[in-house]
Amino acid sequence: MKQRLTEERYPTFVLEIGKDEARFDDVDAIIEYLRGQIENHPVARFIAVFDHYAHTADLPEGRISDEILAAKNIVFCFGITLPDPPVLALRPRSIGIAELPDRFVLSFLEAPMPVANVAMEGWVRAIRDTESSRARAG
Repeated sequence: MKQRLTEERYPTFVLEIGKDEARFDDVDAIIEYLRGQIENHPVARFIAVFDHYAHTADLPEGRISDEILAAKNIVFCFGITLPDPPVLALRPRSIGIAELPDRFVLSFLEAPMPVANVAMEGWVRAIRDTESSRARAG
C-alpha cells in the first residue's frame, strides 16, 4: 500500500448557531433542509443520513460528551469528474450537525472543489434565521 498526499491540507469549517437564532428546532429539521438543498443542486447527489449519536451510543466502548443531545451526518457527493482512482478517497462529502442544549454545531471538511465549498457554506449559513437575528440586534 502506498501513502499518497493528494492535497496539502483539509481544514474543517465549523459554524455554531444558537438555538434562539436558528431557523429550525432540531437536527432532523436541519437534515431535511440540507437534503432539499442537495436534491435541488444541479450536480450534488444525496446518499444517506448517518446517526452518529445512535451508532456511538450502541457501542460498548462508545463515549459521547454529556452536552451532545444529537449528532447526525448528511452524506452526499459533488463529484463531477473522476480523474483517477485515488480521488475516491476524497469523496463523498458530509456535513455534521450536532445539537447541544443551547446551540447547533455544523461542520464539514473542506472539499478540493471550490464550487462544493461555496455551496456547503451557503447551505450551512442559511440555517441561521436572519430575521430573528435582525430583530434582536435592532
